[in-house]
Amino acid sequence: MTAGINGGSASRHIPPVEPTGHAPVTAPPPDDAAPAMLQAQAERASAFLKALAHDGRLLILCLLSTGEKSVTELETLLQVRQAAVSQQLARLRLEGIVAARREGKAIYYSLRDPKAQQMVALLHGMFCTPE
Repeated sequence: MTAGINGGSASRHIPPVEPTGHAPVTAPPPDDAAPAMLQAQAERASAFLKALAHDGRLLILCLLSTGEKSVTELETLLQVRQAAVSQQLARLRLEGIVAARREGKAIYYSLRDPKAQQMVALLHGMFCTPE
C-alpha cells in the first residue's frame, strides 16, 4: 500500500511488462549507491582526460584519426625523436586508447577507443576549424 496523491491510502498494482525486444530498462540505483557510482564514473572520465591532456599525445591522436601510422611515420610527421613518440604511444597504449601491431620491424598504431575518436573530432571542430 502506498499513500495516494491526496494523502489517502491507495493500493497500487503494476501489471507485468511485455517483452519488446529492446534492452530492459533498469531501475536507478538506490540513492545511497548513486554517489559511489558517480565517483567511479568521474574517476574513469578523469583518467581518460588525463591521458589526452598532453599536446604530444593529442597530436599523435590527430594523426591517427586519419588512419593507421607507423612509429617512423609519426616521428617524421611530428619532427620529434623516436624515443619521445614511443613514450607517448606507450601511455596511450597503457590507457587502451591506441592499438599496436607489428609488421616485420615496423610497429603500426591505430586508434582503438571510439571515445578518443569522438573526442579528437570534437577538439578538431573546436580548435582546428577556422572561425
